[in-house]
Amino acid sequence: MASATASSPVRALDRIARPLRLAEPGTSTADLRALGAMVGGAKVVGLGEATHGSHEFFALKDRVFRYLVEQKEFTTFALEISWSAGLRIDDYLQHGDGNARQVVHEVLAGSPWDREEFVTLIQWMRDHNRHHPDRPVHFLGDDISAPRLDQQVLGTVTDYVRRTCPQSLPRLNELLTGLRPVDDAFAYLKLPLAQRQQNALRAQQILELMESQGQPGNDGFEFALQNARNLAQTYTFLTVDTGDPKSLTAMERYRDQVMAQTTAWWQQRTGGRIVLSAHNTHAGYLATDPAMYPKTQGAFLRDTLGAGYLAIGTTFGQGSFLSKDQALGGEWKSFTLPPAGPGTNEHTLDQVRYRDYYADLRKAPAAARTWLDIPRPTYSVGTQYPEGKTPEIAIGRAYDVLIHLHRVREASKL
Repeated sequence: MASATASSPVRALDRIARPLRLAEPGTSTADLRALGAMVGGAKVVGLGEATHGSHEFFALKDRVFRYLVEQKEFTTFALEISWSAGLRIDDYLQHGDGNARQVVHEVLAGSPWDREEFVTLIQWMRDHNRHHPDRPVHFLGDDISAPRLDQQVLGTVTDYVRRTCPQSLPRLNELLTGLRPVDDAFAYLKLPLAQRQQNALRAQQILELMESQGQPGNDGFEFALQNARNLAQTYTFLTVDTGDPKSLTAMERYRDQVMAQTTAWWQQRTGGRIVLSAHNTHAGYLATDPAMYPKTQGAFLRDTLGAGYLAIGTTFGQGSFLSKDQALGGEWKSFTLPPAGPGTNEHTLDQVRYRDYYADLRKAPAAARTWLDIPRPTYSVGTQYPEGKTPEIAIGRAYDVLIHLHRVREASKL
């Protein structure tokens, strides 16, 4: 796609670009071998998406995950959904209770992931476990903001205390008074702040009660403790004051920190390798809106894992996606962006010789490195569109590897 008058950064990017044959899973993976080499020995690979709700991003994540499972012994797909939602999906993967379509709609309803592409992914994971019981794959929910906190989390903590330390059960039941499963985070945020703060205090005391049981190294204890930790983290996050910009920023930083901690905890507990699916804003080292997201999940994971974390960002030249026209609540709708204009990251990326490709930015020649390290307008859409300002990012400082797609379309409804 490059012209004869291609600029210096385009020619330099041509040198490191590797063609991506297609995004769809279930086909030959020969074109992903170079990506496998870029992954190297990373324990966690953050695989970003420039939008929530584009078919190609979802399908590509499925394809890359299958390749890494089959060729690099990855074992877990992590997603920015709640811990309890992840447990429900993982239970299906291990035991086959229900069917993939039912589980996806039940667990992910109201989210951009309630789509055919995720049914395909979950069904493949279940089929893999059925055929390879000796090396099962898992699903992890690492987020604390959506879609819900269910009874299983509370029940896991209660059951553990009842079995191992029944003398602490009265105190636990006292602390649980008033704490209920959160089915709708947006509705919960309408409760008085003082009530939400009191609930967060109770949840923190439950965590402290669990920590006092002191059985480190015991798998049952560690799992129950993680459930108590998630309970405290979720209720803490839900003390955010949505009318206070400083509170919003502080809680988004806390959210990214918790997502990183949960992912690292899972990796250390299982010893397996993880594909971490998230928006670019969380998977990368920098956000397009640092005022809202001052430190990302990717940056926290780099602090924890060092070279054991690899950030892969994604970009697109044009196309459609799902988002919402309001910050809290609302319905997911289809929006379309035209071909990226001059001065944007995507305008230059679209001139590279391959229509769709990926590149190891860590090996970029000097001409490309200079261009990559300068912040420029970019296509980046989260849960609200439009947001009123043009996102900017320095691609080379945000990601280790970049996948660029020429065109995307909205994800498919169930």
